[in-house]
Order: sequence, then structure tokens, then C-alpha cells
Amino acid sequence: MSDVIKSAVTDAPVTSVPLKPLGKVLAVTSGKGGVGKTFVSANLATALAKLGHKVLVLDADLGLANLDVVLNLYPKITLHDVFTGRAKLEEAIVKAPGGFSVLLAGSGMVEYSQLAPEVRDDFLHIMSGLVPHYDIVLLDTGAGISDVVLFAVSLASEVIVVATPEPTSLTDAYATIKVLVGQQKRQNIRMVINQAARLGDGRAITVQLQQVLDRFVVTEPGRPIKLIHMGDIPADPAVRQAIMRRQLLIQATPSCPAALAIGQLALKIEEAVITRGR
Repeated sequence: MSDVIKSAVTDAPVTSVPLKPLGKVLAVTSGKGGVGKTFVSANLATALAKLGHKVLVLDADLGLANLDVVLNLYPKITLHDVFTGRAKLEEAIVKAPGGFSVLLAGSGMVEYSQLAPEVRDDFLHIMSGLVPHYDIVLLDTGAGISDVVLFAVSLASEVIVVATPEPTSLTDAYATIKVLVGQQKRQNIRMVINQAARLGDGRAITVQLQQVLDRFVVTEPGRPIKLIHMGDIPADPAVRQAIMRRQLLIQATPSCPAALAIGQLALKIEEAVITRGR
């Protein structure tokens, strides 16, 4: 894996920006699309709601949103309507099937593919109004390292990078982590390995990725990068069945291996983010 990462990732310099994360906000991101990031966000929110927490998921993939598809929702009001002043924030928040609240973004909004100053200001205003009312806010970001994605991640106090064991996913995860360290001065980044073939594969991948980061990413003295392995989600046929039926796995087949793994992930998030944030 380290050879794949070294050969595929360039050492382009990154620009440092100040990080002012909001408490109780967890960004779920990925280097590569198609690794199950939105699936993890929605089912993690469901598991956290089952633990008794007040949870909101904000679809921060502005322009290419698909959280509504995963949740089988047809929103009349979206984040786009709030940005343009056609609706109030509270009107855009709806209840998802998993017992959590959701703020959906409109799809195909080209104007949100770049981080214009007005988009940044609107996003900050919305986040400051949301955070005090929930135990945790999950930001389901886009994939990659665009300005919009990095800005959304910068608002979070904690970050989960979702990856699969595929070499392309791990290469892009490395690139994403490198940028988060360089631009946002992140020290702790949490890892979730989705579609793991065997128990323990994800932890081994996280260890290998840590070794590559230690070797090739220069950090400030006394501020090493620490990858925190939060768990594996095993490859499970029930996942595809739930996705095709536009159902939440936690609700459709709560006892399947992948659902049980997400339940364990929720317990770890409860301890690391919600409880410590109080």
C-alpha cells in the first residue's frame, strides 16, 4: 500500500489557513467518491439517534448532493432555498426515517461548486444557528479536496475519513489527510475502513497509512499526525440490498455484520465527540 501512495501522490505545497472548528461537529469525508461516505453518515446518524442523541445531518456536498436519495426523501425546501432567502432555516430541516434531522442540499447547483464569499458567509451563518440545538451535527461532505469540501471540513471539530481497501481509495485518502494536515493543522484524524474483507484488515490498513504519513508528511515540531482507527465496516450483501431499496441498513437489517459495526462506531463517536464535547 505504501508503494501505491508514494507513486500516486505528488508533494505539491499546500497553503495554511486558520482553523476555527465548531464544537460537536463531525465531518464525514473521503478522498475518493463511491466509498460509502453518505451511507456511513446516514446510518451512523441513525445509530446515534437510537442511543438517545439529538442528531442532525447536513448535506455539505453542495452541488452534487445525494443524501436525499439514500434516505428516500423528496424535499420541497433545500439548503439552496435558505441560501437564496426563499425559505427560513427551520423550514428546511426535516425528519429522516432514522429518527434524526436532516438539512438537504439541492443537486446540480453549479454556483456552489466553487467557494464564493457569499456561499462561505451563508454556510457559516447556518452552522452557527444549528450547532447549539443538537448533541452532534454530522457534515456529509463531498469527496476530494475542493475548496467547498475543505471549507466544510474546517468547520468540524472532528473528522472521519472513510476509505475502502482499494489502492485508489487509499491513495486519495492519503492525499486528503495530507491536505487537512497542511492547510488545517489537523493532528487527529479518525479512520473508518468500509467494505473490509476480513476482521482486522482496517486496523492494519490504518497502521500502514500512519507509517507512510510519518515518513513522507512534514509536520510542525511536537505536532505529529495521529490516525485513530474507529472501526471496520465489513463487506456485507445486506448493504447493497438496503442501498438499492433506499433503506437505512440499521433499520432494514439491524443484526447484519455491517449494521452491528456501525453500531459500534456510534458508541465510539458518542464517547469521543459527544461526551467530551459537553
